[in-house]
Amino acid sequence: MEIVNRPYAAAFEAHALTDDAVLCLSADLTSSCEIDGFRDRHPDRFLSLGMAEQNMMSFAGGLAMAGFRPFLHSFGVFLYRRPYDQLVASVAYPRRPVRLMGFLPGITTPGGMTHQAIDDIAVMRSLPNMTVLEAGDATEVESIVAEADAVDGPVYCRILRGAVPRLFSTPLRRGRLRVLAEGGDVLIVTAGIATEEALRAAGALAGAGVSVRHLHLSTLKPFDAAAVVDHAASVRHGVVTLENHLITGGIGSAVAEALAEAGLPRPLVRLGLRDTFAHGGSRPYLMRRYGLDALALVRGVERLTGATTGIDEAALEAVRIDAVHSDAKAEAL
Repeated sequence: MEIVNRPYAAAFEAHALTDDAVLCLSADLTSSCEIDGFRDRHPDRFLSLGMAEQNMMSFAGGLAMAGFRPFLHSFGVFLYRRPYDQLVASVAYPRRPVRLMGFLPGITTPGGMTHQAIDDIAVMRSLPNMTVLEAGDATEVESIVAEADAVDGPVYCRILRGAVPRLFSTPLRRGRLRVLAEGGDVLIVTAGIATEEALRAAGALAGAGVSVRHLHLSTLKPFDAAAVVDHAASVRHGVVTLENHLITGGIGSAVAEALAEAGLPRPLVRLGLRDTFAHGGSRPYLMRRYGLDALALVRGVERLTGATTGIDEAALEAVRIDAVHSDAKAEAL
């Protein structure tokens, strides 16, 4: 398994240099969002707005109105909570091409409640005119920049930083989901870091005789409800969603809406944060504590099917995709 160091930094610089209309904006988290090298090499394309996200959002709306395509870089939580009114009035309502690059999605940070974007999907997918994308590996981080910049309107992206595993050989394509397994017992739907956990669980589940169909989402809005419903209709027991987010308003909710509107009677188990804020800690600890890891997914499948697989953490360690990825890299602020 290849681990790619700072894939966003290289991808953004390569894309920005193809078009002078692309500008790089920072809210005083430049190195934390991997754009310090771009700042040093291309100061004429870089704007530091300081710790003033509301001003940055309004300023970006003005830049977009003037023909630029600004990329805003901050931790995800600071791109929708603090400047929400400016986001609505200056960016979403006029459909301006502002690209919001949100780092540290969900519980990928030990920073606790103030730094964890656990409701961003719910908030952003509720905004008219907003596209929502999420990268699940290094390949998708590398390709999300160009895909976001091709949107005729505002885009919010959940970005992984630091050392990121490469799970996929093909780039992210907006509007397309990935079919990672085509089993017939249970449909698993994931995005972002949850996909890495689902791939671990799928191997153990296969060994226990559970045939899994696995969908990976990178376009969260617009949501491909028809495709999800078609896949859900093809499995025997139902659907399990796993997400690095509250189960309220996120992927689990989107799947539930799709099934209900299609009139498809399939049981659904939603895994993620359940009406709670998360405290600080390492990513593996938080994923275990709040039921977002491979073992939680196995237990969700067992609840759905009524079967006992006999899978424990030792069995999941045997199929771990990368033995050192999560332990070697703590997401500092």
